[in-house]
Amino acid sequence: MRRLSKFIFNSILGWSIDGLLPNLKKCVIIVVPHTHWQDFIIGVLVRDIIGMEINFIGKKELFKPPLGWLFKWMGGAPVNRGSKSNTVDSIVDIFNQRELFRLALSPEGTRKKVNTWKTGFYYVAKKANVPVVPVSFDFSKKKVTIFKPFEVSDNKESDIKTLRNLFKGVVGKIPEYS
Repeated sequence: MRRLSKFIFNSILGWSIDGLLPNLKKCVIIVVPHTHWQDFIIGVLVRDIIGMEINFIGKKELFKPPLGWLFKWMGGAPVNRGSKSNTVDSIVDIFNQRELFRLALSPEGTRKKVNTWKTGFYYVAKKANVPVVPVSFDFSKKKVTIFKPFEVSDNKESDIKTLRNLFKGVVGKIPEYS
């Protein structure tokens, strides 16, 4: 599968990867920008190429038959996003229960244009005591960049500003949403 993914990613689609995903057992991977459903395809190909398990979360209803087994097989973890549950704490519980959990998500929280990121990733990383690994999907250059791990501090605003600066000039599939 790795060879096929690499062939599709590099030869057919013309993409490249800059940087290496560190061999961390636990981390929060933020992928920016998230502007199109094709981001998921790029992510799956990158995951296959680098040969590391990378996880995602979804509402618990997605993990019921008939497709629940597929989402779990792909590394998905169900979370209860109901009004009486704390999503951050639910995700931190998953980190605490598993020996290996590399959570990939988009801090924008949507594929549309946003001016501010949702801060859940920051609180998850902080409470689970794991680093954030920033990753960009630049469609203008057809390049995935994996940045060095970032340890969050107690200064959320400064940390998010530092992380956002890494993505200046990165263009998503839909440029006006970048």
